Amino acid sequence: MNRDAIDFENGRVSTLFRRILIPTLLGSLAISAVTAIDGIFIGHGVGADGVAAVNIVVPVYQIMSGLGLMVGAGCSVVSSIHVGRRKLQAARMNVTQALVGTSLLCALISLFIWLWPTETARLLGSSESLLSQVRDYLIWIVPCFVFQMWSFIGLFIIRLDGAPKVAMWCNVIPCVLNAVLDWLFIFPLGMGVKGAAIATGLSIAVGGIMALGYLLCFAHNLHPARVKWSRKSLRLSLRNIGYQCRIGSASLLGEMTLAVLTFVGNLTFMHYLGDEGVGAFGIACYYSPFFFMIGNAVAQSAQPIISYDFGTGRHHRIHQALRLMLATSVGFAVAVIAGFVFFPRPLTALFVDPHSQAGLLAIQGFPYFAAGILFYILNIALTGYYQSLENMHRATLIVILRTVLLIPCFLLLPLWLGVPGIWLAMPVAEMLTLAVILMRR
Repeated sequence: MNRDAIDFENGRVSTLFRRILIPTLLGSLAISAVTAIDGIFIGHGVGADGVAAVNIVVPVYQIMSGLGLMVGAGCSVVSSIHVGRRKLQAARMNVTQALVGTSLLCALISLFIWLWPTETARLLGSSESLLSQVRDYLIWIVPCFVFQMWSFIGLFIIRLDGAPKVAMWCNVIPCVLNAVLDWLFIFPLGMGVKGAAIATGLSIAVGGIMALGYLLCFAHNLHPARVKWSRKSLRLSLRNIGYQCRIGSASLLGEMTLAVLTFVGNLTFMHYLGDEGVGAFGIACYYSPFFFMIGNAVAQSAQPIISYDFGTGRHHRIHQALRLMLATSVGFAVAVIAGFVFFPRPLTALFVDPHSQAGLLAIQGFPYFAAGILFYILNIALTGYYQSLENMHRATLIVILRTVLLIPCFLLLPLWLGVPGIWLAMPVAEMLTLAVILMRR
């Protein structure tokens, strides 16, 4: 195996983790920044209604991201184990199957949404006053979803191929491009929410093309294998894709938890506080992917190490990686919580006027919302850890608990605590989830 960049066989666990973590974290935060940049420019160029409209579409984006993370994580785990066992051709075939299978599925889903955007907008909970903006964003963001799959899956494989810095640039460059295009389309051209969607779609397309281009032309070991179209090959491909999806299913469910958080939160805030409440919650939701990506980056940085050592049977190195994951997660969480507790006004001002109704609601709610960040990041990191070991029962349990507990928290806590109860729904659900997992160890 060519290990020009990273030697999974002989490298120290702490060194490997650090070398993968920094570019992975920067790249993951860049992914989250794409959506956040939309929110910043929309908030200042369109207003709180624009932020609310985009937030209504966010669950669709999160589900598509979840599909990419599911197949990418599953493919990476399976491929890592194959690489650890010196089965490179099997690893390459897994890469091909993941890319082709998800591209076809994503194209079908995108076509459905594109043909019925108004119906989709209403299904997502859009009010009539926001419908036109929600519809515009849907129509123009949907074509990017196939490229999004290439990006998510490709980045997992690029890191496994020993090139985490390449994966980072596949995220950073689209992020910078998105910022430039957002400014151009929203302010000089005055295209509003539609302009933000076009900017995001183009930047995601660039990232997907970069990731696929690396795999096709520059990969050391994990370039896609030649596609076989025989009946037997297709049957085996479907079986392997199914196994990858089973391994990575917790990642999809994790993104669906975000989607449920956004969807149910939108409905709850709309019920208690109207469109301004949805706008305030939308600001918090722009930050939620950053928490997710921090936990996910920690998990993804440890995943190739853990899965490789799992394939070689070196369990002491797996325990070292777990300790690094947990310590790193806690450190990042403390820093983020401090930001939300002590600087809610500047964080709100990035998106809307802090003196507006939506801004004031966000400033009041952020300290409550921050109470769940530690549990949130730890749950994401632990999900990735169990995925890396092919322990799908425990990984899936974490995600199911996060989702199942979230809905009653949104329904009950506002009745008991008023508006603070809405903000505390996510923290309480995440805390209870972690408590259950720790009790079952």
